[in-house]
Amino acid sequence: MEPPRDPWARPAGNPVIWVKNWVRSSPGTHIWLLIIGVTSLVIASASEGLGQFLIHRTSSNIHELNEHPLPSLLISGFWIENPGSFLLYVVMFELVHANVERWTGSWRWLLIVGGAHVAATLASQELVLLAIEGHQLPRSMTHVVDIGVSYGLAAAAGVLTYRLRSPWRYGYLVGVLAFFAIPLTTGATFTDFGHAIALTMGFAAWPLTPAAEVAGDEEGDAGEAGEARDEEGDAGEAGEARDEQPAAEEAGADAREAGDDQSAAEEAGVDAREEGGGGGR
Repeated sequence: MEPPRDPWARPAGNPVIWVKNWVRSSPGTHIWLLIIGVTSLVIASASEGLGQFLIHRTSSNIHELNEHPLPSLLISGFWIENPGSFLLYVVMFELVHANVERWTGSWRWLLIVGGAHVAATLASQELVLLAIEGHQLPRSMTHVVDIGVSYGLAAAAGVLTYRLRSPWRYGYLVGVLAFFAIPLTTGATFTDFGHAIALTMGFAAWPLTPAAEVAGDEEGDAGEAGEARDEEGDAGEAGEARDEQPAAEEAGADAREAGDDQSAAEEAGVDAREEGGGGGR
């Protein structure tokens, strides 16, 4: 019998099929990447004035959140400020997003990444608002450019920690924490603050991962095994009790027989004394 084959293993001599299987296994990642490619092409081909208008218009800054809250939260995740970095995002999406989506499933991946994008955006812009009100930032920061996909990437990077096995998991974890913590502790911006929130949400998404389900199944199996051992112990005790019952019955019968013998002996003694009394007269 042949060993089972990995459905995502690269077919020999047919890389096209492997690429198709890879894309189909993570459709959300590649649809998102395709949209970013289109918007990056639009920015790259637009005039400088039009490009700046599009970037500010699609930002999820304080002004746009007040004017168009839902569209700005959604649209800002499909644009990047520098189209020249698109290839870097392709690599990051394939390494991080595609693997997380394949592992958790598209809907869970979308929930984790989308939730982190929204939460990190709102929290970071709230920080900007507080800084403006405290006269630590100029009021022009209400129109600051805030677009990109880095919050979603940070969340997916956090989830990916649970996908890796030891000891690679710990090395990866140290690298991810250092990557996001160093900017946060050395002149942090509102974007660095958003990254930290998104990464934390990725770590907190453990219950949504298959690893959590496996751990739950193992705990359930351990509990069932413990119950089975308890039941075996109870059955053993019951068996011992049944074994002891015949012995107790035999002991009772012996005691009754001994009592009967004693009664017979007493009766014999009485008769002997009566006979002795009759001879004296």
